[in-house]
Amino acid sequence: MFNRRQMLSHSARVAALLAGAGLLPGIARAAFNTAAFDAKTMADAVKALGGGTPTESKDVTLTGPDIAENGAVVPVGVATSLAGAKKLLLLVEKNPSVLSAVFDVSDSVDASFSTRVKMGQSSNVYAVAMMGDGRVLFAQKEIKVTLGGCGG
Repeated sequence: MFNRRQMLSHSARVAALLAGAGLLPGIARAAFNTAAFDAKTMADAVKALGGGTPTESKDVTLTGPDIAENGAVVPVGVATSLAGAKKLLLLVEKNPSVLSAVFDVSDSVDASFSTRVKMGQSSNVYAVAMMGDGRVLFAQKEIKVTLGGCGG
């Protein structure tokens, strides 16, 4: 059984070996889609992730406050009860980078995630479900921010 210090030391050695073999940077680049995070609209972000035209759906759920007192930590959630979801996305329309989070989903995972996003101003927030059959479904909600989090 490892204690915390031993586990950190062991993890650092494994990371150093992977980096030395040239494996770690490739894995990190594969997981990060620069075009999607550079997108300025929901359609562009979805397209960069391989999706088609988004359509609004009651089968996608977006949770979040009506008014966020601090834009630096706005609690939001995305979920779908539909089988076959491959990715769930959270997007904030008026942020410099519209895409805030991407969650990969499989059949063995409950398609429901919560996180906190940073919002510089009041904006529409979108929860998007990218389905295995090519459909892209979304829900939206306006969240008003009283204290800006993105430099505002």
